[in-house]
Amino acid sequence: MPVKNKPLIILALFLLLIIFIAVILTLLYKKAPPRKMKPIIKGRIAIVIDDWGYHLDNLAIAGGIKQRLTCAVLPGLRNSREAAQYLHKSGHEVILHLPMEPKGKLRLEKDTIAVNMAQQEVRRILDKDLGEIVFAKGVSNHMGSRLTEDIKQCEIILLEVKKRKLYFLDSFVTAKSVCGRLAKKIGVKFAKRDVFLDNRNEAEYIKAQVRSLKNLAQVRGIAVGIGHDRKNTLLVLKEMLPQLVKEGYQFVFVSEIARVDK
Repeated sequence: MPVKNKPLIILALFLLLIIFIAVILTLLYKKAPPRKMKPIIKGRIAIVIDDWGYHLDNLAIAGGIKQRLTCAVLPGLRNSREAAQYLHKSGHEVILHLPMEPKGKLRLEKDTIAVNMAQQEVRRILDKDLGEIVFAKGVSNHMGSRLTEDIKQCEIILLEVKKRKLYFLDSFVTAKSVCGRLAKKIGVKFAKRDVFLDNRNEAEYIKAQVRSLKNLAQVRGIAVGIGHDRKNTLLVLKEMLPQLVKEGYQFVFVSEIARVDK
């Protein structure tokens, strides 16, 4: 017996088939969520905190700073090992802050490397100090306005740094430093300080210096600032760095920007 509404039934079945295919295709080719745009980096900033090891007073503040810090630990002090261990466990980068001879009559650390020191003594001190600061990824100069102008001694140190696959950070305490030129010649990873953050131990001054560092990073792409293990310095950094991240600045370890100049 012929079906009276056969054309309508065929049409309905056809429409159901179209809907079924559309559903299947939607599931198979579901549109991927839009990719998140990478944030624009206005500049990269490496902040170095010098002179760890005298005391343990500010370790907790440093541990509360979530942005990357490079921490230069002095060797041979009562708190050197503990400070290096804490800072390393906190996720910061540790380097050896190697005492070097200055021009002025300042109080010197034990085993400060001097211009008139024998080569084997320089190597002995460096080997001993790196053995103590076991997490060190690099070496920077503590003081050293006289020694960093001396080609002979700097070459010995930089050759040892290269042999250990470390980098050298020039605190740049004298405009006549030969470290950059020698690092290029030897082929050792190198970086140089741009801004001292806390020549005055005053919060407003430190804030102004951080802003200068930020502006330099925006112009050059990379900037290195050095501060010290002081409460005011670390509290200012803890306050300011999250905001600078929101503004588009990235904080990096010195190991991430130190390079061999060709």
